[in-house]
Amino acid sequence: MTKKSSVHFSNRERRKSQSSLDDMNDSGTMSNNNNHRSPSRSSASRSSGAKSPTRSNGASTHRFDKQDRPGVDRTDTSASGWQTEDDGDGDKPKELSDFEKKKQTFITRAIWTLVMIAIFFGSMFAGHIYVIIIVTAVQIISFKEVIAISNVPSRARSLRFTKTLNWYFLGSTMYFLYGESVIYYFKHIVLIDKVLLPFATHHRFISFMLYVMGFVFFVGSLQKGHYRFQFTQFAWTHMALYLIVVQAHFIMNNIFEGMIWFFLPVMLVITNDIFAYICGITFGRTQLIKLSPKKTVEGFVGAWVCTVIIGFGLTNLLMRSPYFICPVNDLGANIFTGLTCVPNPVFTPHTYSLPFIPHTFTLLPKTLTVSPMQFHIFVMSTFASLIAPFGGFFASGLKRTFNIKDFGDSIPGHGGMTDRMDCQFIMGFFAFMYYQSFIAVYKASVGSVIETAITGLTAEEQMEVVKGLAKHLYNQGEVGYQVVEYLGKEFGTALKHR
Repeated sequence: MTKKSSVHFSNRERRKSQSSLDDMNDSGTMSNNNNHRSPSRSSASRSSGAKSPTRSNGASTHRFDKQDRPGVDRTDTSASGWQTEDDGDGDKPKELSDFEKKKQTFITRAIWTLVMIAIFFGSMFAGHIYVIIIVTAVQIISFKEVIAISNVPSRARSLRFTKTLNWYFLGSTMYFLYGESVIYYFKHIVLIDKVLLPFATHHRFISFMLYVMGFVFFVGSLQKGHYRFQFTQFAWTHMALYLIVVQAHFIMNNIFEGMIWFFLPVMLVITNDIFAYICGITFGRTQLIKLSPKKTVEGFVGAWVCTVIIGFGLTNLLMRSPYFICPVNDLGANIFTGLTCVPNPVFTPHTYSLPFIPHTFTLLPKTLTVSPMQFHIFVMSTFASLIAPFGGFFASGLKRTFNIKDFGDSIPGHGGMTDRMDCQFIMGFFAFMYYQSFIAVYKASVGSVIETAITGLTAEEQMEVVKGLAKHLYNQGEVGYQVVEYLGKEFGTALKHR
């Protein structure tokens, strides 16, 4: 009985064990099918660090590899739905070494540097209108980059009209500034046009009302709980308008005064930047400012000396071309057609006595012939070297405040447009103020006379001015008496019908 029972028990245990193994195989197959339907589970198991899944049954553990499941292609590592952490490594892109990354960055930076140089000189030689277009584009892109810094939280808060108001204030500000320049430099055209005359005579009032409309719209868009944030955005927008748009407007005025007043400041800043880098890596030891750890005192001073020397050479070269020294009187002019004008006295050489040369020294010259512009370029070179870099330091501090590396990626390899123009804005502003204070020659122009006659005289008085000018021209032999007679007759008829 015992023997029989043991045999029966043994057979029963054998069947039970076989049934358990079949169940486990079926479970493995179902798991495989589920893994095919849900890749996320397999990826989760791979991310847990398991090389191959195992499953336990009491004290024994059975491993389900591909070779244990018939009907599965053993050459396909992903057919089972299980994958080790080492599988698929060949699909990952090979990471570039530091040398390769620096090489790619250098190539990209060099290519776009050449592109910018070509655009700069191409537009300058093509004519003043093309330079104005370039400055306008730089102005808008820089404003966009600066405003984008503050627009990040506004998107998170889902506040309406924040971005729209930014662009509205930009448009109204540009309308005011551009209008001022056009009226000032082309009043002889604008003030005699029937359509443009009302806009020219009431330009400032129209600009003010445009700003007031934006101001009212801003106040109407204020939302409870966001007052501090919205007023911060309002202040940030006006700061960007002043530091970028207003200063860029003065750069545009420099173009109208003569291409040299645009080209020289730009080249002085670029020259200073180049030689600050060269002198810094050559013999720089002492840190200049914590905002820019790579700036050194030696590079700062060395760049100043080099910028002054280059400035003298550039000025001596540019003074010989009327295209550069003449104010704009024809927007269609280019380097080939040129411009004609009476040169500003600063470009005319003067002879100066040297009082510190003793009379006994006959071999040394007692006079020096040089144009006054050479003295002015020394001041401008000094500002470009010692003051303008602080525009870059200001931008560095602003980027550190918002924990960003660059203002944007408008120029591949160079960062944003603002990263390249941070010193140019303040330099162009200084050049305009210096020119208007010490170099500009103020005299009556056709535009100013017409403006005075239109805004300060009645219609009858304007007719008297025209008849007086006609008589003067007749006395000088410039026009015939028929012109004087015709104007007197027509003006007399017009006055009778008034």
